Amino acid sequence: MSARPPYPRIHRLRVALAASCAALLFTAGCSFGEPEPDPAGEPPNLPTPSASASPGGAGQQAVATVLAKGLRVPWAIAFLPDGGALVTERDNGRILQVGPESGPDGLRVRPVQTIPDVAAAGEGGLLGIAVSPDYARDRTVFVYYTTERDNRVARLQLGGQPTPILTGIPKANVHNGGGLGFGSDKQLYVSTGDAGQRPLSQDVKSLGGKILRITPDGKPAAGNPYPNSPVWSLGHRNVQGLAWDAAKRMYAVEFGQNTWDEINQITKGGNYGWPEVEGQAGDKRFTDPIAQWATSDASCSGLAATDRLLVTGCLRGKRLWVMELTDTGTLLGQPSELLTNRYGRLRAVAAAPDGSLWVSTSNHDGRGDPAGDDDRLLRVVFAGGDGGRS
Repeated sequence: MSARPPYPRIHRLRVALAASCAALLFTAGCSFGEPEPDPAGEPPNLPTPSASASPGGAGQQAVATVLAKGLRVPWAIAFLPDGGALVTERDNGRILQVGPESGPDGLRVRPVQTIPDVAAAGEGGLLGIAVSPDYARDRTVFVYYTTERDNRVARLQLGGQPTPILTGIPKANVHNGGGLGFGSDKQLYVSTGDAGQRPLSQDVKSLGGKILRITPDGKPAAGNPYPNSPVWSLGHRNVQGLAWDAAKRMYAVEFGQNTWDEINQITKGGNYGWPEVEGQAGDKRFTDPIAQWATSDASCSGLAATDRLLVTGCLRGKRLWVMELTDTGTLLGQPSELLTNRYGRLRAVAAAPDGSLWVSTSNHDGRGDPAGDDDRLLRVVFAGGDGGRS
């Protein structure tokens, strides 16, 4: 296994947000790299947070800041070219635009669209969102949502009528999947769940329990492993978060049943074992996860990659798990936890254009204990610059 040594630590940390926003300091046990300069060649002129990183010691540090509050089950985050973000709310079917404008209480939040035909029940509703790689030209957004009949993917321009491009994904009160993301190949990847019907995950003819790869028009993408099929990988129980690292490798976070939740490196035609196996089984028929946790410590939904880090947001575990990657896409050392029990249930994790991470809470989803300002949108910056420029 090829692995680079951890990057050197740095001792200063800044946060890009209004000075009135509160910042909290936390630690994680990974090493992170020197920050890259802005495209203009100069580091940003940002206010210093209320607590600063201290040098030395085994732990690394991060600042978390509340960007927005009063949301309702924010499920997914996708960034626009102007640095603002689109955020889906699962239960009411709304798309919110968050930022880039700000006010005294954080970033400006305004509803921009409600998706018709959303039938929110259990874990279903308005789920994933992705912005077209050519958004500056085509102004197109893609959404994944639950209807009375199925889960589906639609494309739209904000304010316009959604056009379904992929329908018939199995639905249920649980295991609806819902992740969307564009790869470097400009194809749209879609994560689905088994909808509580275990045999679907190993059935290549079913869209359930899969990661799908389609064109922006909803057709099976060229080069898929099964002829005329959108299926890219199979044997999944319930995948929600998708991410790609700097080397263009794909990862997914998956809910286990009672024993292990997983992080998998996703490959063309890979079979990840469900329902035959759960977690690292050592069965040559299936691909083992690169990381696993007891479900009580994880039940993670969102996933983001920033340079050499993978970060996932956990619902039942109420924390972020932070993983550093080797040159081959395996783990360097052990995962570290961050924000544990600080904000309750954590769901979406997205890498922002400035290198920071945006994280959503999910305390209004029927399984949490919401505080007065829940649900919240957080910005997390690592002290080493890898999760946000210092």
